[in-house]
Amino acid sequence: MRITDSTPKADGFYMPCELDEHRCIYILWPQREDNWRQNAEPAQAVFKNLIQTMAKYEPVVVGTNADQYRNLIGMNMPNVSIVEISNNDSWIRDSGPSCVINGEGRIRGVDWAFNGYGGLVDGIYFPWDLDDLIGAKVCNIEGIDRYRTDDFVLEGGAICVDGEGTVIVTEETLLDPGRNPDLTKDQIEEKLKEYLGAEKVLWIPDGLYGDEDTNGHVDNVVQFVKPGKVVLSWEDNPDDPQYERSQKALEYLQSVTDAKGRQIEVVKLHVPAPMFITKEESQGVDAVDGTFPRIEGARLAGSYVNFGIVNGAILCPQFDNKYDAEAMRVLQECYPDRVIEPIAGAREILLGGGNIHCITQQVPKP
Repeated sequence: MRITDSTPKADGFYMPCELDEHRCIYILWPQREDNWRQNAEPAQAVFKNLIQTMAKYEPVVVGTNADQYRNLIGMNMPNVSIVEISNNDSWIRDSGPSCVINGEGRIRGVDWAFNGYGGLVDGIYFPWDLDDLIGAKVCNIEGIDRYRTDDFVLEGGAICVDGEGTVIVTEETLLDPGRNPDLTKDQIEEKLKEYLGAEKVLWIPDGLYGDEDTNGHVDNVVQFVKPGKVVLSWEDNPDDPQYERSQKALEYLQSVTDAKGRQIEVVKLHVPAPMFITKEESQGVDAVDGTFPRIEGARLAGSYVNFGIVNGAILCPQFDNKYDAEAMRVLQECYPDRVIEPIAGAREILLGGGNIHCITQQVPKP
């Protein structure tokens, strides 16, 4: 059922921390040839490995377009359900619902309006009509009521919540003119509080350098270790363009408190050494008008903070990069009670415009 006359906050619902227990996790199968190289086959191999890894820890629901359904059910993966969800692309973190809960353990979904990361102003693909329906479809599959924000555009990768009233976002994303140009910063903040059941919004100035696809989503920049503590994408080389962005984010986070009045502890997680799209990778994509191009020599917006979270484990992207091992070590120190699973081949996901967190969306356990 669509709830039209209220908001989650008014009804006593809030978005829990992603580290809380999940009922299951959703992912969409990659397919579009103008974004994923070589008919998406390299990306599909990485997705399959990721799905099988996640399924060791919790149920996985894989959504797919109809023409890939037979292929997926033929894989016969344990603890994995295959459902037909028509989609434009596989970024379910952004097109799927953000689930909220209340004190009685009930779950509802927030179905954000989705416009391809900026609509006709600066969106990265067109059309996006199928993706805008994914929030409603997931809520129907889960059998939960939903709130629909027809007048407010947001992607799930643009928010980071601690489950205790704090939301972290970037100004670069939420103030982008392609999302909600008629709303002020204060009005956007009120929308976030009402639909996430939150009390305080923290505004990091910038996203990750080079993240033009999403206009600087926060899930490339910070993630909660626990309430009051975050990991931050970090660059310590002053000659790197990410350096200033990391400095500004650190200075901001150290200058504010969260919704409970706590100073925020920051753990630095070094970004990968610079990676660039190769000629082979660029030529493997069927470029078309209306889709964000993959240009040879362009710097990839790599981030270890864009990791996945499942029950009992952290899914750490591995790029065959000199900082891969350090990322595993730092994340193990941050999450000592979880297994740190290395996900090889994460560069293939990155070539599509995001990473593990971007392609997954959890449903909390009631």
